[in-house]
Amino acid sequence: MPEAIAYAIGSATGSFSRTTIQRREPGPTEVLFDIVFAGICHSDIHTARGEWGPAIYPLVPGHELAGVVRQVGSEVTKFAVGDRVGVGCFVDSCGSCEQCEAGLEQFCEGEGGTIWTYNCLGRDGLPTAGGYSTCITVEQDYVLRIPDSIPLDQAAPLLCAGITLYSPLKHWQAGPGKRVAIVGMGGLGHMGVRIAAAMGAEVAVISQTMSKEADGRKFGATEYYATSEPDTYKKLRKSFDLIVSTVSGDLDLNKLLGCVKVDGTLVDVGLPEHPVPLRVSMLTSARRSLAGSQIGGIAETQEMLDFCAEHGLAAQVEVISGEDINEAYDKVVASKVRYRYVIDTATF
Repeated sequence: MPEAIAYAIGSATGSFSRTTIQRREPGPTEVLFDIVFAGICHSDIHTARGEWGPAIYPLVPGHELAGVVRQVGSEVTKFAVGDRVGVGCFVDSCGSCEQCEAGLEQFCEGEGGTIWTYNCLGRDGLPTAGGYSTCITVEQDYVLRIPDSIPLDQAAPLLCAGITLYSPLKHWQAGPGKRVAIVGMGGLGHMGVRIAAAMGAEVAVISQTMSKEADGRKFGATEYYATSEPDTYKKLRKSFDLIVSTVSGDLDLNKLLGCVKVDGTLVDVGLPEHPVPLRVSMLTSARRSLAGSQIGGIAETQEMLDFCAEHGLAAQVEVISGEDINEAYDKVVASKVRYRYVIDTATF
C-alpha cells in the first residue's frame, strides 16, 4: 500500500507532528495523486480543536488539495498520469440518491451520506485522512481537473474557499445590476469579492475595520465599510440585493438583514460556532430571505475552476512548511493571514 508522510494532531488540545499513514492501492476506478499543496481552512481548525464536536483522532485535516496524478486504476477514463488535479471537501457519496443525481453530492441523502475528505469513515471502513499529507487515493468521480493557467499553490484554496463562495453567488444570481456585499475579508471573503466582481456584480465589503480596504478594492470591490465605525449599519439600510457572510464568529444577523433590500437574501456560509439570535420581523418587514450554503457538487466545482481560469482568478496565498502548521492555526484565528495559508508538502 502507498505510504504518505503526514501531519496529524492527536487531541483537541494537542499540536501537529509529523507521522506516516497508509493510503489505498488504487482500485479499478481510483486515482492516486501526489499532493503538492494543501490549504488551511478555518474548518480544519474548528474540527482539529473539537469546536464542532468530537473528532476522530489522530486527525489529518485538509480539504483543499492540489497535486499531480501518480497512478490510475485499470478502468480510469477521466485522468492520466501527470494530470494536474485537486480534491475538495468530500471524496465519496452514494452516487444514486436524488441529490447525488442532481449533482449535489455535498447533500447526499444515501446510506452513509457524503464522505468528507477527513474526519469521516471512508469506503474502506477506515477514517478518512486529508491533505496535510503527501498523497491520497480517491475515486475518479470526486477528483477535479485544475486548469494549467492556475498555479497549484493558488489553486488549492479554490477547492473549498472558491466553491464555497461561487456556489451561492451563482445560485442567488450575482451579476450585472445586482449589489452584492461580502461580509469578512478572510480566506473565503477575498475569493467572494473576486468572484462576484468577475460575475459583473457591484461589490462591497463589510468588515470589522478598514485595514484591508486597499486589498478589497484591488480584488474588485467598489465600496468598503467597517462595522466598527458608527452608523455603518444605518448608512447601509436596504442597500444590497445579496449579502454573503463568511464570518464564523459571533454575528448580528439582525443588523445585516437590515442592509438587505426588499426581496433580497442574506446567505451564511461562515458557520458561527454559537446560536445566533434572529428577529423574525427582520424577514417579514421586507420579504427578505435568510439562507445557508455549503460548498458545491463536483460538476459545479469544476465549473468554478474553469471560471477562475477564464477570468484570471486565484487565491492569494502564503506558502508555509509542515513545521509551521501549529503557528499558522493561531494566526488564522487572529486574522493575521492574507489570505490563505498553503502547506508545501515538499517540506515534509
